[in-house]
Amino acid sequence: MAALVAWLAPVASWGSPAADKGKGGPVLLVVGDSLSAEYGLSRGTGWVQLLADRLRDSGSDYRVVNASISGETTSGGRTRLPALLKEHRPRVIVLELGANDGLRGLPLSVMRDNLAAMIREAQAAGVQVLLVGIRVPPNYGRDYSERVAGTYAELASEFKVRLVPFLLEGFAESLELFQADRIHPTAEAQPRILDNVWPVLRPMLTVRSKR
Repeated sequence: MAALVAWLAPVASWGSPAADKGKGGPVLLVVGDSLSAEYGLSRGTGWVQLLADRLRDSGSDYRVVNASISGETTSGGRTRLPALLKEHRPRVIVLELGANDGLRGLPLSVMRDNLAAMIREAQAAGVQVLLVGIRVPPNYGRDYSERVAGTYAELASEFKVRLVPFLLEGFAESLELFQADRIHPTAEAQPRILDNVWPVLRPMLTVRSKR
């Protein structure tokens, strides 16, 4: 995977999570890293904002809260999640984390434990979970790369949550769809990211939580 040649840029976009301006209605919370935080993009052009636009245009009452931070790891996400659940009380959560863990060569056992803990906490709060996977380049070793990808599949099976196996499916080798760092997708690639997520996410938006 030529585009992901180093860990995702550790530039934190601190501040309040970006939310769709509409008030009321159920919340769809996105907790991710720079791939979801509009790193290097003009504000409002990332796939999460495109998702919010699609929901609004379709007449959905869901509000999207983007709590993604560039450079985020699963450990950081796990630390932040309790407060996010308390503040936003989402009905659906999209977990797009693990890329920085994998690309930094952090122990997969830690990544798995953190994601598992986040899924458990969300489910305990009656929140539906969509897990989004990432892959690391083969130069990290085929075995390691396969175990990173397999971790998401194992978690999805264990906790019975929906899974997008690979956020960048279909264009990870297309360097023209990546910024100069060859890590972060361009604005032109954002609709393709949404198209990878949408078919899995859409059925979840018609099912109410058990709260």
